[in-house]
Amino acid sequence: MALYLMHESASGYSIFHVNGLDEIGQNTQAVQNSVTDLNRFGKVVKLVGFTPFKSALDALNQCNAVSEGHMTEELSNFLELTLPKLKEGKTPKFSLGIAEPKIGSHIFEMTHIPCLSNAFVFELLRGVRMHFHRFIENLKPGDLEKGQLGLGHSYSRAKVKFNVNRVDNMVIQAIFLLDTLDKDINSFSMRVREWYSWHFPELVKIVNDNYLYAKVAKFIENKSELSEDKIPGLTDIVGDEDKAKEIVEAAKSSMGQDISPIDLINIKEFAQKVMDLSEYRKKLYDYLVTKMNDIAPNLAALIGDVVGARLISHAGSLTNLAKCPSSTLQILGAEKALFRALKTRGNTPKYGLIFHSSFIGRASARNKGRMARYLANKCSIASRIDCFLEKNTTAFGEKLREQVEERLDFYDNGVAPRKNIDVMKSALDVALNKDSDMDVEKPSTASSLKKCKKKKSKVETAADGDPMAEDKPTVDANRDASEEPKSEKKKKKKEKRKLDKELEQSQAPENGNVADGVSIGEETEKKKKRRKSKDENEDQDVPPASEGKKKKKKSKGEDDD
Repeated sequence: MALYLMHESASGYSIFHVNGLDEIGQNTQAVQNSVTDLNRFGKVVKLVGFTPFKSALDALNQCNAVSEGHMTEELSNFLELTLPKLKEGKTPKFSLGIAEPKIGSHIFEMTHIPCLSNAFVFELLRGVRMHFHRFIENLKPGDLEKGQLGLGHSYSRAKVKFNVNRVDNMVIQAIFLLDTLDKDINSFSMRVREWYSWHFPELVKIVNDNYLYAKVAKFIENKSELSEDKIPGLTDIVGDEDKAKEIVEAAKSSMGQDISPIDLINIKEFAQKVMDLSEYRKKLYDYLVTKMNDIAPNLAALIGDVVGARLISHAGSLTNLAKCPSSTLQILGAEKALFRALKTRGNTPKYGLIFHSSFIGRASARNKGRMARYLANKCSIASRIDCFLEKNTTAFGEKLREQVEERLDFYDNGVAPRKNIDVMKSALDVALNKDSDMDVEKPSTASSLKKCKKKKSKVETAADGDPMAEDKPTVDANRDASEEPKSEKKKKKKEKRKLDKELEQSQAPENGNVADGVSIGEETEKKKKRRKSKDENEDQDVPPASEGKKKKKKSKGEDDD
């Protein structure tokens, strides 16, 4: 069976025909020996066809297609023109040697050409790559290297898809530095307390905060020089005048020893360093919050900026966190306890880093495991949305947080939460409607102007002397004035029907007895009077529709008389 080799280079596709397989055999060692020598290798492998790429962009597209295992139209046309034609119903008498097994399976599916990818084919392709510039005519020595370098850069850039605003490595470094700063600030502030306590030991009990203690120690310096003149300055630092007076009184009766000016200078400089570190820690936290809103806004909205950053740093990247199932995310950070439990056959941990979330702290001891499992599920969804969604939005994270709140309420009070499908639909609507908010605001302003005009017209009619103008519904100019009396006629008919029903019930034989000296006939007469009075009141309340209708009503009244 004949063997053909397909080689993909930076300049184009090429097909080689391998001869003399019977002499060499499929011995890789013999092929390795013949690869280095061009005279021997040139007798075995011969160029059959070569098609160059049209441009650098075409080369990048072809390279991406080969790496993804997809055969392009250019490659299929080249194979049809170069390789022997296949006869229907017969097995092919040749095979195609390739370096990528993925594209080999796709070539076989589309063209039914058998493909090989083994050690023997790899050695032959290695020789083709080594002597490729000798096989192609009119190819300059440096052209192939330049093409490989340019294609390599563009291929790597396309694979990485580098986005400056969504580099999760910055979040990992920031959270590591934040944890380190917390430890350093605590240890340094304790050193300041211990050092300055030799001079002013009573200050430790009055000022508890580390940052404020360093600030006060720098302001006081020598306790013997502290007087009531410095109370306003101490009040600005501490924030409480009583506490400032207490510090001054404690300095007067302090049991601490005196310190030389050089020691006070060193204490003052060290306190300043602690203050600078504390201020830098605040700036670093603000930076972390902004980066988390850019990289993982939904995860930050769900579980918090610091906890979300710790999850990303522990997983290695946001992509790795998105790949983790919720059961793995639940115990991230508790690996030692997990393997110890597996080794000793004890109870496995219920939560890891997500324990620092406020939801698990709010849950009861009985429901902490349930809450951790549910929260890990929602964190897994949020991380995947952040990883694969192109637009930055916090709509999903806010809705997921509402779901966790509802689940917490369900565990405590038994209130049934909403379904996940409904919540996700509402989140999608919110995310899609954010862009169209500006378009919706314009018609709303127009409708508000119309309402203002209607109110003005009502006020004007009331000012003209119509006392019922404010209570009347406004009628549009396009509508006929006869719509109002029609609706009122319907109301009258409904009231008449109700009265007729009441009369029938009152005339029933069961209710025919005379009660409290009042007969049925008298009751019916009273009801008729009430109905007449109602009709008269309604006739007074009806707004005048037109002069012609007023005349009709007058004529009807005269006929009744």
